[in-house]
Amino acid sequence: MPRIDQKLFYTNTVAKHGKNAKGVAWNDEKRQRRRFDALLKQIPDIASCSVVDAGCGFGDLYLYMQQSGRLPKRYIGLDMMEPMVQEAQRRTGQSILRRDLLTDPLPEADWYLVSGSFNLLTRFETLLAVKRCFDAADRGIVFNLLRGSDRSGTYNYWLPKEMEKACRNLGKVRIYEGYLEGDFTVKIKV
Repeated sequence: MPRIDQKLFYTNTVAKHGKNAKGVAWNDEKRQRRRFDALLKQIPDIASCSVVDAGCGFGDLYLYMQQSGRLPKRYIGLDMMEPMVQEAQRRTGQSILRRDLLTDPLPEADWYLVSGSFNLLTRFETLLAVKRCFDAADRGIVFNLLRGSDRSGTYNYWLPKEMEKACRNLGKVRIYEGYLEGDFTVKIKV
């Protein structure tokens, strides 16, 4: 079971902050975009790839890819919240599916990109979701995590070495840091 009720958490953040970066629990749009940029730098040939944006929220990653000229060949967004699915479809015009990363069938793609979607999960759930997304990807997965020692509470924290060790049985693991304090990006390649 997640650390907290995710549906209630996001319903409350959207009600409080609106349909923006704060509404999906980021501090601000600038930090959200830095995370997006860190993800996209890991896939330089994205224009020739299919991508699943797991936990797409309102479609902000797709819009960032569009604005920065880094659109994939094919994009699919996934989110477990129906209001977010509807808003992402409206904003992006792309295929957005309602899916729970832990339990629902996942579509296949070259790459899975995951920005922030693991932050409310337990450690067990994080590793399960990473494996499920990786198994649905032909080339790999790129995701970000909050950096720090795990502690009880709302958010899920990892140290880069812990995640590297936990995922090395899946494929080649690379850790990227330095783009934002308290955050790191993981790339697992087939």
